[in-house]
Amino acid sequence: MDAGGHGRRPRKEEFAPQAFSYAVEDADRDIHLLIGHSFDKPLASRKAGTLLLSDTSAALNFEAILTPDIQRTSWAQDFMAAFAAGLIGGISPGFRVAPPEAVAKPEETTEENPAEGNALIRTIFAAILFELSMVTRPAYHDTEADLRHFNPAPDVPPAAYLNALRRWRA
Repeated sequence: MDAGGHGRRPRKEEFAPQAFSYAVEDADRDIHLLIGHSFDKPLASRKAGTLLLSDTSAALNFEAILTPDIQRTSWAQDFMAAFAAGLIGGISPGFRVAPPEAVAKPEETTEENPAEGNALIRTIFAAILFELSMVTRPAYHDTEADLRHFNPAPDVPPAAYLNALRRWRA
């Protein structure tokens, strides 16, 4: 979202259902789960078999498996402590709109309903997804992350993980 200003109109962005299927259905495309869009802080990836994705008409869903080796890294331990404290809870996709040569109508810009405002609304129909990041301030506020099943590695300090499990138990 761009609030506009200085003579510019506000802009909003939305994803059409299954907008990420272009990348998710490409079995050869590696997609990562990162902390804060930082490729030097990976948590999981498709190539490693630790990131499972499905792009449904309702949402892009994912499941990440944090292996014991990843759990032992300092960034994963920092992530889990911040997640348990409620500081990280959003997801931000790292993507690019698919080129029009590859996909017919990858995006469209329309006028907002005048009863709701005067923004330009960009709808993305086909996105090339590179990564998903766990972040403190997601650009898309409807994202959510939760901890459903977690098995801490035996030699990783369990305090932050146990707090996270208590907080996010369904």
